[in-house]
Amino acid sequence: MTPVRVDLPVGTIAIRSLKKRKDAADKQKVVFRTVPVPSDYLDTLNTAHGIREAQKSKRQASAPIWALGRTRVWQIVKRIMIEAGIPDAPHRSPKGLRHGFGINASVNGVPLNMLQKWMGHTQLTTTAIYADAVGKEEQDIAARMWGEERCI
Repeated sequence: MTPVRVDLPVGTIAIRSLKKRKDAADKQKVVFRTVPVPSDYLDTLNTAHGIREAQKSKRQASAPIWALGRTRVWQIVKRIMIEAGIPDAPHRSPKGLRHGFGINASVNGVPLNMLQKWMGHTQLTTTAIYADAVGKEEQDIAARMWGEERCI
């Protein structure tokens, strides 16, 4: 992530996708996903890393905020999840965090077309997986539909 990819006034960050995509000429294409983030996070990011100031300089605006590679970030996320007491299972991974983001967005009423955009899915059917709630999630959604605190 670079300062130029942080839009402080709008409240979004454009994250480079790690998926390999090709353009019409069958050449590798770089894809970014724009994701909304809380304003307090952006304020902290700006304070800690001088985002607004870095955006004024072409060289600084395109320099990475963190000098970390994909593998190192995976290791850090995994360690933090272990320290948080998340049980050892397939969901204890960066991909599990991504899946949790999708489930949380769906349960909290984010329209599927917005979630599709944020997740970078080309097909809405892929995003619809996150709307397939079961158990407590399904009961909570039904309760909201009927205007109840919780389902009986």
